[in-house]
Amino acid sequence: MELALFCTKVNILILVLALCSPCKFIQSPMDFGSSDFLHTRNTAASLDFGRLVFNSPSAVLKPRSPKDISLLLTFLSASSFGEVTVAARGAGHSIHGQAQALDGIVIEMDSIPSDIYIHKKGDDEAGFSHADISGGALWIELLEESLKVGLAPRSWTDYLYLSIGGTLSHGGVSGQTFKYGPQISNVLQLDVVTGKGELMTCSPTKNSELFYAVLGGLGQFGIITRARILLQDAPQKVRWARAFYDDFDTFTRDQELLLSMPDLVDYLEGFIVPNQLSLLGTSIAFPAHLGFVPEFHKVYYCIEFAVHDFQAKGTNAEQVVEKITKQMSHIPSRMYSVEVSYFDFLNRVRIEEMSLRSRGLWEVPHPWLNMFVPRSGIKDFKDLLLENISPEEFEGPILVYPLLRDKWDANTSAVLPDAPAEQVVYIVGVLRSATPASCPARCLDDILRRNRRIVEAASAPRIGAKQYLPRHPSPLHWRDHFGRRWNRFAARKSLFDPLSLLAPGQGIFTRTHASTV
Repeated sequence: MELALFCTKVNILILVLALCSPCKFIQSPMDFGSSDFLHTRNTAASLDFGRLVFNSPSAVLKPRSPKDISLLLTFLSASSFGEVTVAARGAGHSIHGQAQALDGIVIEMDSIPSDIYIHKKGDDEAGFSHADISGGALWIELLEESLKVGLAPRSWTDYLYLSIGGTLSHGGVSGQTFKYGPQISNVLQLDVVTGKGELMTCSPTKNSELFYAVLGGLGQFGIITRARILLQDAPQKVRWARAFYDDFDTFTRDQELLLSMPDLVDYLEGFIVPNQLSLLGTSIAFPAHLGFVPEFHKVYYCIEFAVHDFQAKGTNAEQVVEKITKQMSHIPSRMYSVEVSYFDFLNRVRIEEMSLRSRGLWEVPHPWLNMFVPRSGIKDFKDLLLENISPEEFEGPILVYPLLRDKWDANTSAVLPDAPAEQVVYIVGVLRSATPASCPARCLDDILRRNRRIVEAASAPRIGAKQYLPRHPSPLHWRDHFGRRWNRFAARKSLFDPLSLLAPGQGIFTRTHASTV
């Protein structure tokens, strides 16, 4: 064991010397103890879902355990070698190269075994049911394993082929967020390797500053290697409903009506329907025929909600849906509902993915834009958005749905709009695809310019929005993004990653040398 550790340390030293050398030579994979180190220009590590930024690392680490990550960061933080930075890569679903490290080291988190442990709380036992799982594992893996014992996480993302550590480093939102909060509000404990190489277990009562810093922390303070996720009883079925609108005020009023019914509604989202292609695209996974075939001389809207069905005596999910919809003001006869399995409902975006892949439309540029918008500014934001996207030509979903501020823990690093008096906050996801055949490079550049224009206008006081999954062009813009939270964010950086080794792709901090700290 001691010999293996010594060999590992020697290999790290050789690697760092190679990275700092002016001669960028290529080697075969290095033996890194129980792990592999690739000193190469790795294509996958310079690519993400956005396909907008391509920064190649000089090396890729495929660790077999968190100790390998700790050893690397301990060595780098104690050395004065060069400008080497480190990025953790989960499922590679970032948009703007946030998990890339130009001429640095990318850590492939999926090389650590998922190692899922499910604890189901007994009837007379205190505490909660929970799952312990590797940070590089995917949410779909956790769903499949937890359902074997009738349990599931409370809060999700729409797409399940994302890593645990990846979504917890940002927030993790979906239609359950209004009820249970984001995924970062449903974590009991974390194992984290800090930028100094310290392997620490943290929770709300143990190393709490690190715990809250890492949640929503954009990878700036440490790498999540393991997480304890809160679980609840899983239903067998779900009643999935959609209702259509031709008026935005009515649409948002009904969304907020459902928001006030957490005892009845288990999932709540909504989307803008700007054209026929958008209607068809958002209906791929919905297993019911929609008799809604409007003439698109104007924009339509759709509320999507779901009710869990535990198949228990005396309960009827369909009747619950009917009770809810009687209070809604959707277009007459334009409400549809269908029963599906709980697994199929949560994994619905996978169906859309398979459809897009079959047509060669998945691995294309995705100039996405996600923003949190205060309730008071949502109508102005909608108008701003429609002015900038050419509704008749838009490709991809446009999500719009409400969340509740008090479901977010203010101690975390996540940022919501600075409107504390407003309990309701909307998330808007402009999930655009730019297929090269219909949108070449000049078109893509124009979309990115329009996105920046939307962000600038929406971030101004009149609307007061904040980016989710943010990307900003300079440290000054990042300061504006965090606002009054900046000092706390910067202090946490100094505490847990003083050399700014981690997550260089975010562009928040500049790498420093050990001698200057």
